[in-house]
Amino acid sequence: MQPKPVPLDAVDLADLEVFVRNEAWGMFDTLRREAPVHWNPESGGNRGFWSITRFQDIEEVDKNAELFTSERFVNLEEPPEQYMDLRRSMLETDGPRHRALRKLLMRDFSPATLRRYEDFLRGLAQVTVDTALQDDEFDFVDAVAADYPIAVLARLLDVPQEFTPQLISWGNEIVGATDPDYARVLLDSPEAEQYAHLPFRSPASVEIFEYGRRLAAARRGGDGEDLVSKLINRVPEDGIPLSPTDFDNYFLLLVVAGNETTRQAISHSMKALMDHPDQLAYLRDNPDTSQVAIEELLRYASPVYHFRRTATRDVELHGQQIKAGDKVVVWFASGNRDESVYQDPYRLDLTRWPNDHMTFGKGAHSCLGSHLARLEIRIMFETLLPRLASIEQAGDIVRVRSNFVNGIKRFPVRVKTA
Repeated sequence: MQPKPVPLDAVDLADLEVFVRNEAWGMFDTLRREAPVHWNPESGGNRGFWSITRFQDIEEVDKNAELFTSERFVNLEEPPEQYMDLRRSMLETDGPRHRALRKLLMRDFSPATLRRYEDFLRGLAQVTVDTALQDDEFDFVDAVAADYPIAVLARLLDVPQEFTPQLISWGNEIVGATDPDYARVLLDSPEAEQYAHLPFRSPASVEIFEYGRRLAAARRGGDGEDLVSKLINRVPEDGIPLSPTDFDNYFLLLVVAGNETTRQAISHSMKALMDHPDQLAYLRDNPDTSQVAIEELLRYASPVYHFRRTATRDVELHGQQIKAGDKVVVWFASGNRDESVYQDPYRLDLTRWPNDHMTFGKGAHSCLGSHLARLEIRIMFETLLPRLASIEQAGDIVRVRSNFVNGIKRFPVRVKTA
């Protein structure tokens, strides 16, 4: 559905309540049309940021690490200088070190490797769907969208299946650092200052680190095929071993990113299919088209709103003077609705092709787990849709209070099985 127009002087992408109300889309439309490079002030002593909202500009910024670096961190938060190295993950590196860290696990997330997991993934999807459909009404996030990818992650990390609720809780708290339903300590609260040395200023980071260290200690020097064993026993191609801090931050990244993006993509995809019943019927009746359809669902879902870069020197873009050190935010969600790239971008069209969306980013930092996410989403809908005679919303959707993750917390549905 086309969003309501928003006047330019009412645009504020730092206001998290905008995202709770799902009103950012109208703001993105206004910015693409009237101010494709737009200065957005922030409160709480932060410096403000430039919003980049057109597809082509986002792609150019995301691919130019020399001019727009990730080294100064990739979220809107501004970590204290003295804690940057302590908090630095693969996401906050560029150049050769980033490539070396990325390649540590790159082949483990390749399509060729993941094909070996397909039967296993189908089995997990079947268990999730069977369990969810025991009830006529359930929360789609809890029963399906969160349950499935976390079960996959547990298998890849080789942790007990019964530990998955804790993994979900940690992921919720990290990405929901600005949501009082999730965070023990809100990111922008005075109390969070004591956690400024931790990712997202979250005490959950300490718990994730401690758990990862226990796994690493048990698997160091072994020949395990799980991701922890590979991470702790491999040496990056640049010859610089992972430091304990490197391992901590890499493990945290796996726990959070390995669950949250796919979870939100599945939730938003289901909502989109329910809002476009002709497309739901098409996908159910034409499962052989699912690989093309998944790309459109990913574009439409846009589970991550943005990532931030930082200008390394003064640069002019669309007549705006960006200064060295300014935060530059690429709004991937806006790029996925750019009318100059996608005809009728607010219409779900599962036959749309080509579909060069930016859900997983466009540059060197594009999502390492994108092939796994595609496979998980495809298998879930191939498993779920044939089982449904009908599905309808059974209450209000509640969204995560965040301008980073496009998250759904609650999604009650009512179903009839086929």
